[in-house]
Amino acid sequence: MIFLARHGETDYNAERRFQGQGAVPLNARGLEQARELARAAGREPPFAALYASPILRARQTAEVVAEALGLQPRFDARLAEHDVGEWQDRLFADVEAAEPELWARWQAGGADWAFPGGESLAQQQERVIAALVDVTQAGELPALVVCHRGVIRSALCHTRREGLAAYHGIAVPNGALVRL
Repeated sequence: MIFLARHGETDYNAERRFQGQGAVPLNARGLEQARELARAAGREPPFAALYASPILRARQTAEVVAEALGLQPRFDARLAEHDVGEWQDRLFADVEAAEPELWARWQAGGADWAFPGGESLAQQQERVIAALVDVTQAGELPALVVCHRGVIRSALCHTRREGLAAYHGIAVPNGALVRL
């Protein structure tokens, strides 16, 4: 069994800003969420392995969880958030106001959606599923994967067989622990 966990909050999350693969650190609330996540993970059956995205906010969260669980995180770039291309560092509201047609397409989701100058939902899903297959095949289960909202949404769209049009309908708050 694999559990997915979203990193704690960053200032970009609070501001509703695209952070993509940027090195945005956890804020004070995010550090507390990481500690809460560690406590929640400690109430699950003992984890045999801990994997994580190497992006700073996920790395910071994974390190808090790893210390509490006595595990060494294994970082895998395939578990990174989307490459959001030209939308990197922009406020959601600014993108919606400046590019309403693209914003509407982003909100519709689907395998064909690609961030301007970035990757598509399908490209991200492909790399995420490949990473999760490798986690499963490594045989150290249950495993905990600390990652990002987009990673969790992509994985759930795949396992639920809903397709990527269901992407935005999946709520994944900061610090969430999700059984895959």
